[in-house]
Amino acid sequence: MKHFYNTLFLNNRFFYFMGGIALLFVVGFFIPVFFNISKVLLFMLCVLVLIDVFILYNTKKGITLNRFLPERLSNGDANKISIGIQNYYKFPAHLSIIEEIPFQFQKRDFIFKVIIATNDEKMMHYDLTPTERGVYLFGNVNVYASSPLQLATKKHVLGTPKEIKCYPSFLKLRSFDFKAFTNDSISYGTKKIRRIGHSLEFEQIKEYVSGDDIRSLNWKATAKRNQLMINQYVEEKSQPVYAIIDKGRAMQMHFNNLSLLDYAINATLAISNVILKKQDKAGMLSFSKKLEDWVVAEKRNSQMSLISEALHNLKTDFSESDFSTLYAVIKRKITHRSLLILFTNFETMDGLNRQISYLRALAKNHLVLIVFFENTELKTLTTSNKDDILSVYDSIIAEKFMYEKKSIVRELKKYGIQSVLTKPENLTGDTINKYLELKSRGLF
Repeated sequence: MKHFYNTLFLNNRFFYFMGGIALLFVVGFFIPVFFNISKVLLFMLCVLVLIDVFILYNTKKGITLNRFLPERLSNGDANKISIGIQNYYKFPAHLSIIEEIPFQFQKRDFIFKVIIATNDEKMMHYDLTPTERGVYLFGNVNVYASSPLQLATKKHVLGTPKEIKCYPSFLKLRSFDFKAFTNDSISYGTKKIRRIGHSLEFEQIKEYVSGDDIRSLNWKATAKRNQLMINQYVEEKSQPVYAIIDKGRAMQMHFNNLSLLDYAINATLAISNVILKKQDKAGMLSFSKKLEDWVVAEKRNSQMSLISEALHNLKTDFSESDFSTLYAVIKRKITHRSLLILFTNFETMDGLNRQISYLRALAKNHLVLIVFFENTELKTLTTSNKDDILSVYDSIIAEKFMYEKKSIVRELKKYGIQSVLTKPENLTGDTINKYLELKSRGLF
């Protein structure tokens, strides 16, 4: 009986009819004939409600539901959720479906309204785009079923609660795979790379054909075979590449609902995938006050899984990043020359000057690539209309900060440190292009 009361609801249509009948009762106070009509209508309404309740509860299993959730969510991407629902009632069911989606999305009016014929099934799809990593709890699916009379409603609590972890963006990995298909490709992503010379890894000696580089002629083999033979080279493989993520407070700025730290994490996962596709060794670490989440650069099959797990729980501690500790640990632990891709953010030259000595020291033994961010909000200020003096001042200050960003690039270049200054949304593509450019030039 308790279950009956907890699942039975009266629809709005019932209250509309009750309001109309009550109005007729008021009119009937002055015109007696309407009083009798009102009593008849009230009796008919009560009978219809009882019939509606009977047919709703006469079928024990009126509605069944299957919810198809992904094994894990991809941060910053649209994740597809599907709901399959089947009607076993002997009448077309009018359904209102309320999904208990995780509280992180803050959606209070998430509801589907559908009509499903008898013994029919319908699939519904929707997308969820998480903006933070962590655990997401999907609750039950509440289905409110009504008959064609739509006077009463029965609540069905279906589905089972499930926790799903949200990982760095992995859905876009395939979109970047094409950049590492073959050694013969000269176009990676959206930027064409000019190959300078060749790397030092010898592959084979082959017959000369028109178009081959004559500087690679092998004169000893040519003399033995009595025909032109050349040395063929391929890109060097098995080079260690480390993605280093700054977890300091500078990485907590938000653009388009994602923090700079999340953009860096998503880019690290994507570029690690490309690095492994190019037969190099991928590794990563993070730092602020100390170095953490260290994954040694390898090219084993489980490497992507290790990197993904390390990135999953990575969070900032809102402290000032200690570049001296970064330098000391890397000098001690990374003994082979490697490509170090450092995701950080410098807003001013003063910020760079405090750390430049450590970056220069790292660049003596490794190839250092600094990846930092354009402030897109500043660009908006410079292009907006200047209606008053305050707007003009804001625009001038914004241009000054934008100029400092470009000065940082020039300062890094002066010391032989590679850099990428990019918009947050273009971070992954620009970083991959730069890695492939450096690799094609044989700089590491």
